[in-house]
Parts: sequence; C-alpha cells; structure tokens
Amino acid sequence: MGVLNVTPDSFSDGGKFLDIAAAVAHGLRMVEEGAAIIDVGGESTRPGADPVSVEAEIRRVIPVVEQLRAKTNAVISVDTSKPQVIRAAAEAGAGLINDVRALSEEGALEAAAGTQCAVCVMHMQGDPRSMQLAPHYADVVNEVKAFLAKRVTACRAAGIAAERIVIDPGFGFGKTLEHNLELLRYLRELRSQPSGPEWPIMVGLSRKSIVGRLTGRSSGERVHGSVALALMAVINGADIVRVHDVGPTVDALKTVAAVQGARRTAEVGE
Repeated sequence: MGVLNVTPDSFSDGGKFLDIAAAVAHGLRMVEEGAAIIDVGGESTRPGADPVSVEAEIRRVIPVVEQLRAKTNAVISVDTSKPQVIRAAAEAGAGLINDVRALSEEGALEAAAGTQCAVCVMHMQGDPRSMQLAPHYADVVNEVKAFLAKRVTACRAAGIAAERIVIDPGFGFGKTLEHNLELLRYLRELRSQPSGPEWPIMVGLSRKSIVGRLTGRSSGERVHGSVALALMAVINGADIVRVHDVGPTVDALKTVAAVQGARRTAEVGE
C-alpha cells in the first residue's frame, strides 16, 4: 500500500501533493513501482493533529480518487473516519476504507456497511491530539487484540462480510517505542481468533517516530529503517504494509520472498 497524503500537515510529506495533478501523478508512480493499493488521506492523524471539516476532506480526496480510479486498476483506499467521506469515496470508486478510529465515529460503521468496500479497522489509544502523551497498557498485545476483535464483531453485526475486513494494530497511535516493538514481535498473534477465520493484518510503520528513535534519523531520512521494519512485519505475519517508499520496499520484499521460496523448495525436496 502506497501512502498518498493530500494534506498540508502530514508529518512526513505534508503539502507535497495538495495539487490534484501532483497527487495523481505520485499515485500512478507508486503503482508503477509495485503498489497494489493507493491510500489517499485528506486529514492528518499525526500526533497533535487538528481535525478538518467534512467539506475540506471531500474537496481534497474525492477528485484524486476519481482520477486514480480512471487511470489505474490498483485498489484505491481512503484514509478517513467520517461517514460522509466514506460514502463519497465509495461512489468515486474507492475499494477500501482505512479508518484509524475503527469505524467508531457516529454513522461510520453504517456508512461502510452500505458500500461494497473492504474495511481496515485500526487500534488507537486516545485520539491524535492526545494519544502520545502517556500511553499505558498492562498487556499491549492482548489489549490491542481484544479491541480489534470487538471492532471486527461490530463490523460483522453491521453486515460487513468477513472477507472484507482487515485489522491494523496501529503502530504509533497511542504506543511507546516498547509497545510498538512488542506488537511487532508478536504480530502474528493478533490474527488468531478462538473461532472463525484469521484476520488479515495491515501495518503502517513507514517513516514513523519508531524509526527515528531506533536510527536517530529525521522523517525524510528513514527509508532504510522503514524498509527493515516492513520486512520484519511481513516475516512476522503482516499481509499489507503501508509505506511511503514503495520501490525500495517492493525490491526488499521480492528479495526476501525469493530466499524464503528457495528454502521452502529445498525443504520439500528433502
């Protein structure tokens, strides 16, 4: 999944793609580099971010979705929590609703259920303004898993088919460095359920503060650390990685897949 922020204040690339033509060109470039999904976001959810109006978000997002839908077969995702934007995005051709608030805003769950879109529900402790002030968990893995299980249950009760649901542990959304590392180590545990299917996992680690804390790099210098975390996420069970640097990540994933495939072939041969 390639990140396409059409916002003035996103932590890494805010303001770069406010122009519709520039945003569409960047989205298409990420598809050429190997992205299967383009995630269009019109409201920053970085720590301390202020909310934007429905009208502003629709004005930023929908023209980009419409043009990308006309020019590529990649899945177009919209990063939003607002029911009005969910409906408008689906009408414009989006195929995935990626919600950091796990469809918990009033009317959001019903709006998503009324579309044919897949949904990604994410865990966040607090809200973007306050989430990084003092994150606390007794058991971060089990608490995040329990929250996601509840939101999946709510999605199913609203009529969203199981095959349309993806979960996201929400790296950096109300978590300390140690919380993030613990979730990454035990990522595969989040997908398992007492009964029913396992849920596909999406992760977003690209250029986040976890990379900065581990490497000492600023947000624009975190390509290598971000790629390393994307690889670790996939090895530990992630199905979708949400990234800014599509080309380097795809190259790294192809390389790891080739090594794993060769090992599996050798094991079968034995």
